Amino acid sequence: MNNIYLPNSAIIKEVIDENEQIKTFVTVFRDEMFNRSFTYEPGQFMMVSIPGLGEAPISISSTPTRPGALHLSVRKAGSLTNAMHQLQAGDYLGLRGPYGRPFPLDIMGKDLLFVAGGIGLAPLCSVINYCLDQSGSHGKKIILYGSRRPSDIAFQSDITAWQKHSNVTCLLTVDQEEPGWSGSVGLVTSLLHNIDLNCDKSAALVCGPPVMIPPVLQQLKKNGFTDENIWTTMERYMKCGVGMCGHCHMEGEMVCVDGPVFNKAELNSLKLET
Repeated sequence: MNNIYLPNSAIIKEVIDENEQIKTFVTVFRDEMFNRSFTYEPGQFMMVSIPGLGEAPISISSTPTRPGALHLSVRKAGSLTNAMHQLQAGDYLGLRGPYGRPFPLDIMGKDLLFVAGGIGLAPLCSVINYCLDQSGSHGKKIILYGSRRPSDIAFQSDITAWQKHSNVTCLLTVDQEEPGWSGSVGLVTSLLHNIDLNCDKSAALVCGPPVMIPPVLQQLKKNGFTDENIWTTMERYMKCGVGMCGHCHMEGEMVCVDGPVFNKAELNSLKLET
């Protein structure tokens, strides 16, 4: 019987510097048979480990429609992630998963609004590119992305591709200007006032720092989105990934199993402030 807590060894094929704080690790499993059988869905995460430093949950930023490598985007936030930022192509990581409830794939045919801040664009990259790769996904896609400064804007290659796509509107905003920036300045909520979507036939997907989530959800409600069509991710300390340790307990739910993706109606039933 396989040990669910035993990670699989993966080699880093490439390290992409997204900004000063975020790197994307392009990985493949050392076991070629496992590599071919591995599957995941947009919104899921992996438990990533380095021997002696422990594990951390990391969102998958690649999409299953583009097989061949698993992309894990990591922001420096502690001893493990700082150590990861010292790794290079050819080094190894321990990976187990995928874990968690993904974003619902039955919304992919709708018009979709994506609202992200900082590293929160990582799991949404997986969903956005999944949608764009589906031949039956013809709905409108609007992407709103907020960063602290222009130099903090991550996932530049994805953003460039989205801005060239005929079916995508991709708007950026920053909190602080820098020389040469001619784009929007302000919170990402400021971009929500003039979106062109029929909210009754659309879904909104939100991911970003905890301080960003409540005002965005409130503005989406004002715009006319129903609670059932607003989806977000919850941040909790997920230690085991399989609902056993209880570290990510949240009002009767385990975020690693019942989430991390929830719609606002579900969060309301948990009596969480959103």
